[in-house]
Amino acid sequence: MSLSLTEAITTRKSVKEFDPDVKILREEMLEMIKLAAEAPSSVNLQPWRFVVVESDEAKESIKDLVRFNTRQLETSAAFVLVLSDNEHVHDIEKVYGKSVELGYMPQEVMTTNVAALKGALSQAPESYIKVQGMMDANLAAMQLMLIAKDHGYDTNPIGGFERDEVMEALSINKERYVPVMFIAMGKGVKAPHDSSRHEIEEIVSFNGGDAEGIIGQ
Repeated sequence: MSLSLTEAITTRKSVKEFDPDVKILREEMLEMIKLAAEAPSSVNLQPWRFVVVESDEAKESIKDLVRFNTRQLETSAAFVLVLSDNEHVHDIEKVYGKSVELGYMPQEVMTTNVAALKGALSQAPESYIKVQGMMDANLAAMQLMLIAKDHGYDTNPIGGFERDEVMEALSINKERYVPVMFIAMGKGVKAPHDSSRHEIEEIVSFNGGDAEGIIGQ
């Protein structure tokens, strides 16, 4: 089964409990993450990283650290931790060099762009690098949830967990990587609840924040 993009968007709902007997083969997980990594990122530096928590031992190590989300952890086929790499800005030459090898970018363009970006990024504050990386990682995370839906899996994005402790439990360098969210993934055991959305008139204005008083009320 392959869903249209509209079907994936409208049928993706957050699921809180999964069939614990359903597993996701690593080959399929890698296929889904590879597609998620087609997401856009600032100057194509792709700061997202993924840690797939799937074994009973790994799940047990974070069981007391995911607050009110233990049911999702215990029943999901995988609990995917999406990270942002604070050192992604050092991948400029690697990323652009690969584009040159693949014929996507002329060498002279790479040389010019790398020099310009290195200069700009060397002046950027750490807070900028961190926020930009997290923003880009969120794009990949959303894309992963839609891809999972197309593969027949349900998901639940989770931000409620003890971030420092989770990083320690999974032996992840918390100085370098920033935890963005967990994504619980598997086969839901019951239909998810629908949820309301703002009316479109409440969330959109054109050409300015005060147009018709929509934004800022």
